[in-house]
Amino acid sequence: MGLPEPLMPEAGVPPAAIEDNSTQFSWSVPTEIVELPSQGKFYPEGHPLHNVSNVEIKYMTAKEEDILTSPSLLREGLAVDRALQNVILNTSVRVEELLIGDKNALVVATRITGYGEEYQTSVTCPSCMEQDTHTFDLSELEHLDFETAMSDHNVTVSAENTFTVKLPLSKATVECRLLTGKDEIRMLKKSKKNAKKKTSTALTDQFSSFITTVNGETDPFRVGVFIQQMPARDSRYLRKVFAEISPNIDMKQHFECSSCAYTADMEVPLTSDFLWPK
Repeated sequence: MGLPEPLMPEAGVPPAAIEDNSTQFSWSVPTEIVELPSQGKFYPEGHPLHNVSNVEIKYMTAKEEDILTSPSLLREGLAVDRALQNVILNTSVRVEELLIGDKNALVVATRITGYGEEYQTSVTCPSCMEQDTHTFDLSELEHLDFETAMSDHNVTVSAENTFTVKLPLSKATVECRLLTGKDEIRMLKKSKKNAKKKTSTALTDQFSSFITTVNGETDPFRVGVFIQQMPARDSRYLRKVFAEISPNIDMKQHFECSSCAYTADMEVPLTSDFLWPK
């Protein structure tokens, strides 16, 4: 299935009214109901999205475009988050507390309201390496079936919304948590610092962000030692499982090369054209 029907304009959805009494103009900005990949299942009690399956957003306006092009926010990597916070109508929902998959769904929905579902960008064919312009239809993106993935990989969910995964080689049992927008920002900052030092710890940093225990061990130092020494086979398996069980949008879409006729499902490339189209 594509993105849920409520993502497309619906008749009868109440507008977010914006009026300027100092002029003769008033403008009612339409809104959208966006279905969350998580269905609200993994937020703790007391969170505004606990067991809430959707979020209402207003259409992107010139105000959000100003935010997206702010040099200072772009330098800090905060432009997208600030623009997204601006379109979410429920002010108790904070972008940094969103699960990453839910945040991604809202970003895609916001992009559709602002620039339409057609996303045109440059793509390099993995077969002939020719570069061409390809148009993706964002309205056809699907949500990952995380519940089936959990069953397939024998992943169990705790009352605290953590996930237990048994690794194939070491036989270690690791407990993981879903990542939020706050985790994403922290990893981005760490990545920028490492880039200046010309080092990279992206993989182990990611594991450190979502692995909470190993064989019941909670001590961060001991967990960190295991992460550093984890067999590559286990590392690859854990990355695969974690990606499949994390509620998110499936960004794969059909691609056909105009030069060599190569066809495949490929990850939609998120270039600057996504939120900064020419």
